[in-house]
Amino acid sequence: MSDEKQFCTFYLGDRFFGVEVERVQEVFRYQEMTQVPLAPSVVRGLINLRGQIITAIDLRRRLGMKEISEDQNPMNIVVRTDDDVVSLLVDRIGDVLEVGDEVLEPPPETLDEIARKLIPGVYKLNGSLLLTLDTEKTLDFS
Repeated sequence: MSDEKQFCTFYLGDRFFGVEVERVQEVFRYQEMTQVPLAPSVVRGLINLRGQIITAIDLRRRLGMKEISEDQNPMNIVVRTDDDVVSLLVDRIGDVLEVGDEVLEPPPETLDEIARKLIPGVYKLNGSLLLTLDTEKTLDFS
């Protein structure tokens, strides 16, 4: 019997991604951010979430994708890491999916170098590929 994993899914453009559900604290609509001077370009700003200050990371920038159009506001996926809580800015939210390891494959060679480092595996689903995102590596800017 295969191991089943649950992923909170989201989209960046036409790419379909997932973060392990255990890492997700909450999901919410766009919220105004405070800019952070001298921060890396992937840090879009800080969000005040019920008194907790959270860093907002632009996943499009992190993955080297083009910017979202200015008339669209990103959604927030708040994830817990080993050290902190951060918000990942995404285009839109999908569903929670449960997938088995029997459809897990290594990331395709067609992904650019940055994406291959951050995406440990791909689940082949009916009609789409679910790119899994390693949140720890995604937040490591070194």
